[in-house]
Amino acid sequence: MYPDASRGSGGALPILPADLDPRGKHRGGGGSGRRKHGLLLSGQVLAAMLSTLLVVVSGVYWWKYHTFNTGLHRLPIFGSAAQKPSHDIDGKAQNILIVGNDDRQSATDAELQQLGTGRDGGSLNTDTMMIVHVPANGQKAALISLPRDSYVAIPGHGMAKLNSAYPDGYNSTSGSTDSKRAAGGRLMISTIQDLTGLTIDHFVQVDLLGFYRISNAIGGVSVNMCNAVQEANSGINLHKGVNVIKGTQALAFVRQRYNLPNGDLDRVQRQRYFLTAAFRKLVSAGVLLNPIKLQRLLSAVQSSLYLDEKINLTDLAGQMERLSANNIVGQTIPTDGFGTSPDGQSTVVVTPSEVKTFVNKVIGNIDSKISSAKTVSPSTVTVDIQNAGSSDGAAGQNATVLRQLGFKVGTTGTASTASTSTVIQYSDGMQNQAKTLAAYVPGATLQQVASLQHVTLVLGADHLNAKPKTTSTAPTTSSAASTPATSKSAAPKPIDAGCIN
Repeated sequence: MYPDASRGSGGALPILPADLDPRGKHRGGGGSGRRKHGLLLSGQVLAAMLSTLLVVVSGVYWWKYHTFNTGLHRLPIFGSAAQKPSHDIDGKAQNILIVGNDDRQSATDAELQQLGTGRDGGSLNTDTMMIVHVPANGQKAALISLPRDSYVAIPGHGMAKLNSAYPDGYNSTSGSTDSKRAAGGRLMISTIQDLTGLTIDHFVQVDLLGFYRISNAIGGVSVNMCNAVQEANSGINLHKGVNVIKGTQALAFVRQRYNLPNGDLDRVQRQRYFLTAAFRKLVSAGVLLNPIKLQRLLSAVQSSLYLDEKINLTDLAGQMERLSANNIVGQTIPTDGFGTSPDGQSTVVVTPSEVKTFVNKVIGNIDSKISSAKTVSPSTVTVDIQNAGSSDGAAGQNATVLRQLGFKVGTTGTASTASTSTVIQYSDGMQNQAKTLAAYVPGATLQQVASLQHVTLVLGADHLNAKPKTTSTAPTTSSAASTPATSKSAAPKPIDAGCIN
């Protein structure tokens, strides 16, 4: 089922140098403890991001003297045709775009038969899109999911669903299959850079058969279902509670979107959950320390993965070796509900300015203007108020309090979409006013957006309200626009904690 990892070098993996053999820890072999420690941590990092990418980076520590790195399939993504944002907002941090589609060109006849499908039934649409953000210090990472139906501007192709950017680029280019794949990747990167404001540094494409192959290679992945689920389109059939899934059920788990409460939004949560659960299986099962299992896994990677031509796996592994699984968080870009495109397709509504603000918050990009802004007299601040929470009359009640505190109140009303958190929105130039209002709404999050007439208080479901400022009520806002709080708070739960829909 899996092609030989050595690509025609004779079958079994070559004997490893003693200092690079991952079993050296148990054999008392040579080599520094730092190298063996780096191997294990690198493996942990990659599986949490994407099981395929995880194995590549960890495997390169010992396989670099052989053919694994050169045997990977490279695409000319970052050539002269690549478009980069004018300003790189996160400096030396690494942003790796991972996309998955239903390209079946690499499938064997046996795999197609087991999956009950044909070679010509796949799709170039990228139904999995995720940015792996790794800061320069390598101590934390974030998985940022991008819903496939997000309605966005695709350069040169107008407004369309985000998952159509790759096939648009692929089909508009002539030449070899790899030239088409590279063109699809470049257009996808340009689209996502425009949407998020991030500079994409690397590109990884995996066909969804990769999920199938990798889950088989490691013997299955444990997922905890909140409820029993059975759905004909994906073929998923799992009971409530813990299931060990591999092969067809692993593929169904990451692909199902029908009969889910929030459709594709729930599916992207599943994909992050699966990747984290795959990490736990890799560690607990000792896959990286078992040459036979590791060979199967590396073979699955080589048969399913396409990488950009510039990614340096050894450097990436070194950057991430201090990262632990509990320091990896997963979030989906903010959306504004569902809509319908002019041609009648169901879409997910996104606002680029909100997405950029969200991304800046996730990566910890600090707005120096808000950090240095001085508070002003409330009488110089006009506040618009929107109720995005569950309390009736909250906008009017807060308007009354703010007027009593000396603020001017502009418009009040109900927000078009719900919000779980109370947010103070402001545009560039309103930093002083926003910081002043934040002192009277403790716990609210500051959020910079474009083209506001006034500072806007968006009341969320957390029931935060305006109140008189006291000596014990210092602003505790946090966002891309404010300095992160230094007080201790509960660590975020692992992505795969609890059950999943």
